[in-house]
Amino acid sequence: MRDGSGYGRLLRAGAVAAAGAALLAGCSSGGGGGGAGRTPGVSASGTDTASAAPTTSPASPTPTGPPFTPDPAKAPRTAAEARRLALATVAGPDDWGPEYVRRTPYLSEPDAWPVLDAGCTWEAGAPPRTVLASVTAYSEIPAAGGKGPLRVAATVTVHRTESEADWEMAETLEEALRCPDQRLREGERITGLNSLGVPYGVGGNATSSDSLLERGAYVNDAFGKKPQFYTWLQNRAGQVTVAVVVKGAPGYTEAETNTAQVRANVIMQDRVKKQLGAQR
Repeated sequence: MRDGSGYGRLLRAGAVAAAGAALLAGCSSGGGGGGAGRTPGVSASGTDTASAAPTTSPASPTPTGPPFTPDPAKAPRTAAEARRLALATVAGPDDWGPEYVRRTPYLSEPDAWPVLDAGCTWEAGAPPRTVLASVTAYSEIPAAGGKGPLRVAATVTVHRTESEADWEMAETLEEALRCPDQRLREGERITGLNSLGVPYGVGGNATSSDSLLERGAYVNDAFGKKPQFYTWLQNRAGQVTVAVVVKGAPGYTEAETNTAQVRANVIMQDRVKKQLGAQR
């Protein structure tokens, strides 16, 4: 973390992600690793699916108030205001860890919005009217030392209202149910996708309005036939959703990338809350 303010939240978010990973590992039908995703980028989880076993998490205190109180006066109302917020929030390589660097291209196009079609293939589409702005930043650990390129992405989406951001969370869960096998692009696909929603106050989630975890097996023709892990972690804070995704690569385990993924997610949540939160 760039500062210590989010460390406790990081630990709690990691516990939620790890608990969710254990639950999904128990019902996953995919081989290799775990993960899932919403866009053709890459997301978070807990342990290596090949050896993961459900564990019992310690009881978490019951939340006594909302995780985030937005200041209506700070809410972005135009596309330009929303894009400035998204650019100031999205996690770059330094937020993932010292080994990560920018990919090329680094940022998504301003009007980019991937759509999962009826055939479960991701295609380019137009942002819905509910979205003011959405920015994705692409990072990676380049291939080296016998390991493949580990590619990650962070996405910030600013909706017009909190309820519309909530709908995005629900639609993301629905996509995994509708399409457990998804084609990202030529030569890349996800199989055996599972998802788990963790609303505020449930399963140890005491920090975000809503959280979801998706996991599946990632297959890349460039890596041969052995599936890798694929994980997606998404949270909502008011009218903003933040997501982080990881596509596994040879030489890495899901456990190795979990901390970096959770950290990048929590950093973005903290940035949203600092920019839009009410003064206490």
